[in-house]
Amino acid sequence: MTNNTRRLTEAEIHQYRTEGYTLPQGEVFAPDKFQRLLAHFEKKLTEWPKDQRPEAMDTPHFGDPLLNEWALAPEVIDLVEPLLGPDILLFSTHFICKPKGDGRRVPWHEDSAYWKKLLNPMEVATVWLALDPSTKVNGCMYVIPRSHNTGKMGFSDYVDVDTAKSVFGTEIVKADRRDELAVPCELQPNHCSLHDARTQHGSAANTSEIRRCGWTLRFIPATSRLNPDYADRQLLYHARGKNTLGQDLADPSKDYSHVLAERKRQGFKAH
Repeated sequence: MTNNTRRLTEAEIHQYRTEGYTLPQGEVFAPDKFQRLLAHFEKKLTEWPKDQRPEAMDTPHFGDPLLNEWALAPEVIDLVEPLLGPDILLFSTHFICKPKGDGRRVPWHEDSAYWKKLLNPMEVATVWLALDPSTKVNGCMYVIPRSHNTGKMGFSDYVDVDTAKSVFGTEIVKADRRDELAVPCELQPNHCSLHDARTQHGSAANTSEIRRCGWTLRFIPATSRLNPDYADRQLLYHARGKNTLGQDLADPSKDYSHVLAERKRQGFKAH
């Protein structure tokens, strides 16, 4: 790695490759850096439109370049370099904030199912950073181990679900998943999990008195190509190493709110 540290152990790398997820030990950021991120998010939440659910803060870094201080931080990139290699691009981020009492469930899904027209090959590593405690009590994420390399390899069949109760409108059909194998990814603030884009995962509603917010940071190797048909709705940022394919890259200091507006205009939801 560029800073000569090895953020993941061999056991964690092995678990990610074989099970489709892992929970790295230790905090992601220094305490003061994490507190600044948390304060920045709290401010964003107070400004979030009251008629929109807080679980739906998709790609906030497009319109808020200050978030790239954390999204592109070496503390984060060090987590994914052992999985993706030295040449890395930031593909997406998403705040999924479940309010206490009525936080909606996240149906069983594969991230890859939302991106199959965007990326080739489908190789994405997600850092799920806990801003709040994330436990079985307040709706933590569950994953189904080994689901990333079995069955339909990230492209299961889906059925419609009630959007009044769920963050997404579809869910993997029961026949394509093994709920009984699901394991919880319980995290304390400033800790994270990692999962493969093809790993089946979901979470229950938050009916507790504790908010549950996580920030997903999604990275691809620079050898994965963004479909140019989506260039008006999706941005890539340089994270580390070489831009192997010479793809167009966004300026991390620039506000791209017009891209968010275009996504909204087209009803584009890439998870």
